[in-house]
Amino acid sequence: MTTSPDTRVLEAGVMMKAEGLAKSFVLHNQGGVRLDVFSGLDLEVGRGECLILAGPSGAGKSSLLRSLYANYKPQAGSVLVRHDNTVVDLCSAEPYEILEVRRRTLGYVSQFLRVIPRVPTIDLVVEPLTVRGVDPAEARERAGTLLARLRIPEALWGLPPATFSGGEQQRVNIAMTFVQDYPILLLDEPTASLDLENRRTVTDLIDEARRRGAAIVGIFHDAEVRAAVGTRSYDLTERKAA
Repeated sequence: MTTSPDTRVLEAGVMMKAEGLAKSFVLHNQGGVRLDVFSGLDLEVGRGECLILAGPSGAGKSSLLRSLYANYKPQAGSVLVRHDNTVVDLCSAEPYEILEVRRRTLGYVSQFLRVIPRVPTIDLVVEPLTVRGVDPAEARERAGTLLARLRIPEALWGLPPATFSGGEQQRVNIAMTFVQDYPILLLDEPTASLDLENRRTVTDLIDEARRRGAAIVGIFHDAEVRAAVGTRSYDLTERKAA
């Protein structure tokens, strides 16, 4: 499966670039009121960077992150992603192209665990590797190592995570993404429901990904985490005011 190359070119080292991005919602149950979240946003992130999305609650940080992942379709603009030897605009790409980019290039950790019910935790973490052709035994070993590092007891690996605590579910979420080395990572409050020890483990995982060259865009409400992983900040309040 191949993706359609975009005619535009990303500058050397840039992995993701948004240009003129605009997003609004129509509240149909409120008489069709239109809520403008942001417009005319430009940002880019390169290899080895961790860009912190800043701004108060309601500034549009999560909406921007979901637009970068193509969960939301912006009303205007483009999201250019370096995917293998091509540049793909996720705002105009076909659904199969978006799925291919997500499979190999663009990882995403949300605030919520959304998985197929009754699938064992270890299988959920193994699956991103096996679909890429990693040997099943190696994939299971890598998944187990990561789950252990994230302090998910081995006794739980064979169970579906739906009944886990909120912190355990979030760590499974993190494991499902960090089990493979995505070139680009989008992180929506990955440490929000974690205790201090697990926050530091996840902080280490993020920093290790950045040091190996991943381009990261993230939302972190914990000041200690922001200071530990961030290389620069993008304040949505200032961008909207401009």
